[in-house]
Amino acid sequence: MKRSLFAAAMMLLTVITCSADVRLPKLLASHMVLQRDQPVHLWGWAEPGEQVSAEMDGKKGSAVTDRFGHWHIYLPAFTAGGPFRLAISSTNTITLDDVLIGDVWFASGQSNMEMPLKGFDNSAVIQNSAEEIRSAGHKDIRLFRTPRRSSDFPLPDFDAEWTECTPSTAADFSAVAYFFGRQIAKDEHVAVGLIDSTWGGTPVEAWVSMEGLGADAALMPVFAEWAKMADNTAEMKALLNAEKLEDEAAVTAGKPKPQHSWHPAPESWQPAGLYNGMVAAALNFRIKGVIWYQGESNAQFERANLYERTFEDLIGDWRMHWREGNFPFLFVQLANYKGGVTESYNTIREAQRRTLALANTAMAVTVDIGNPDNVHPADKQDVGARLALAAESVAYGKKLEFSGPMFRETSMDGDVIRVWFDHVKGGLVAKGGPLTGFEIAGADQKFARATATIEGETVALKADGVTEPRYVRYGWTNSPVVNLFNGEGLPASPFTSEERIPVVR
Repeated sequence: MKRSLFAAAMMLLTVITCSADVRLPKLLASHMVLQRDQPVHLWGWAEPGEQVSAEMDGKKGSAVTDRFGHWHIYLPAFTAGGPFRLAISSTNTITLDDVLIGDVWFASGQSNMEMPLKGFDNSAVIQNSAEEIRSAGHKDIRLFRTPRRSSDFPLPDFDAEWTECTPSTAADFSAVAYFFGRQIAKDEHVAVGLIDSTWGGTPVEAWVSMEGLGADAALMPVFAEWAKMADNTAEMKALLNAEKLEDEAAVTAGKPKPQHSWHPAPESWQPAGLYNGMVAAALNFRIKGVIWYQGESNAQFERANLYERTFEDLIGDWRMHWREGNFPFLFVQLANYKGGVTESYNTIREAQRRTLALANTAMAVTVDIGNPDNVHPADKQDVGARLALAAESVAYGKKLEFSGPMFRETSMDGDVIRVWFDHVKGGLVAKGGPLTGFEIAGADQKFARATATIEGETVALKADGVTEPRYVRYGWTNSPVVNLFNGEGLPASPFTSEERIPVVR
């Protein structure tokens, strides 16, 4: 196995370096956006020992390729602007036109981030999709959509291209990323580059590097779960192929395609596979930050309790490999959805909330805008807007309220337990009636529905039969009915005050 991986890597290296001409990765191309206020990192391939130079707007740099034919050039930082022309020269010259300087955001995750502006099908639509597509012409927004690809080792390049944001290109692009980027471009008055690296139905561990997974012994169950899936890979591929043939036969006969139950693509669940195929090639490209929407595929009981650890490792892993320090990492908390009897969305939400302990992170709460009966809610506009609001604070340093109420601590007074929150600008508000969704428990952790009352910037809770309350839960179901907001109209995150997230059974 090791020998075959080495041979494949050497073949790839041979293909890359066989030409004496200077070559660039697909991320460095006409119509791209380069990150402002950071040294511009250019890289590529040429003949070993070759001199390579670069120039843009009077700023120059040069380098000599190493023995493998790799070269790296750094130009001084640029402020926002453009378009510029970038020339890279060796024995040949490559000229890139229409290069903008602005902010670059890497958008990743599974289907709710992947879901394009045109939707997936009739059962997964974007609200007001047709009008949104018609108005999606933005010369200052550029799009780069990576193809789905899993790999056993990190790949050096993508098979994709930068495009201007137009109705036709935006229609197939991540709706959440588009709405986010549109708002950032409007608020910051800069060009925005969006890299859409998404694959629906994929687990978090597929997006972490093998180095990141292997460095944490607590993640060994990830490989045990993958082993179970790998044992059934041949059968799954045969099933998927049979369904494809059924679809083709139906189309040939002029009939509707038959309905098939959802199956994961086996290769997309391989630990580190998507990191290798859909992230690694971007690590030399400077970014402003990451937006992330994922977690549904980790909601199964056997996976949910490991999500907090794996998600935190992913953030640290990406930050280490991008070598840009603790760049902003903004993510979406799972929306309200009934799920299946063996899924625990509340466990994932709590893991996501606790991940906010990491520096320069923020979370867009969506428990109020989901669809209990559809894992792909139509309202992606509010998701993008809430991520952009978080970016305005975390990434751009603006003094504004970007989050709904977040659990801070509890205090006890007899048979009443009081909950204190952060992010309560404008006070606490119960939308549409009395507060709902709270439960309390004593030391036995047997939870009972609580009567909740807003008192200043706290919520006081009491329940029959709980005389010495110690713990509080809010919205602790897959699809909770909850209505606590702050005065800015942002929803409170579901939570549990228990020290450890309860083990799912």
